[in-house]
Amino acid sequence: MTASNLERVGRALQLLAAGLRPVVERTFEKAYGQDWLDRVVADKEQATRRAVTPNLDDPAFLLDAVWRNWNETLGLILGPTERTYVNELRGIRNRWAHHEAFSLDDTYRAFDTAQRVLTAVSAPQAGELERLKQDVLRERYEVEARRTARRVAAEQTVVGPSVGGLPAWREVIEPHPDVAAGRYQQAEFAADLDQVRRGAASAEYQDPVEFFRRTYLTEGLRRLLASALRRLGAGDGDPVIELQTTFGGGKTHSMIALYHLADPERRPAELPGSKRS
Repeated sequence: MTASNLERVGRALQLLAAGLRPVVERTFEKAYGQDWLDRVVADKEQATRRAVTPNLDDPAFLLDAVWRNWNETLGLILGPTERTYVNELRGIRNRWAHHEAFSLDDTYRAFDTAQRVLTAVSAPQAGELERLKQDVLRERYEVEARRTARRVAAEQTVVGPSVGGLPAWREVIEPHPDVAAGRYQQAEFAADLDQVRRGAASAEYQDPVEFFRRTYLTEGLRRLLASALRRLGAGDGDPVIELQTTFGGGKTHSMIALYHLADPERRPAELPGSKRS
């Protein structure tokens, strides 16, 4: 059974304590003498105003002792980068003690930081942490692979093989030659009624014949155009039509179609597809 990330971090802290203990004992005794442990406990009790039980197998006790006495002990053989790692590990240990959640990335970071400290003091436990890091990397790869597989499966569901005998849309619809050849310009797809009015639009919108040739007349658009023609002719069409669509739903496109259809210099029948309206 795979261990939880919290259990993994706990294992890393145990390895950290096992690797740090010999170094702490050696450097603290050199700095403070044989009664160094009593001094460390007394200093912490004075700072925290509560009793402290010394435990050299407890990563919290060791990390706090190293942090408080850095300059006189490990600071003589390590640099400021390692001190930063020690402080980071104090925070990781506190999160672990409060049973906070650890992601795979958090777990890898805890392993890596602990390994860096142990490598700096030449502790053999650094090798075990390297193995744990590789386990996390493999699991993270497997998680990402499963996520990718689900995404691909979802995409295939949307645009995949035909269902119920119907061909896939990509087998039925052919892109416009400009699109297929990559000759279109993104700006050409931003319809602008005022540009059409001023004669400044691209040919796809400005030329009525080209516009209607490229426009598929949906049922809704045909009803709109037919109602507008009745209103302009016999006067029995809807006087007001409210266009309600989401962004990109075709409101401006519909108004451009009305603009061209109402052009007194062109008969509606001359426009491709307009006879069906």
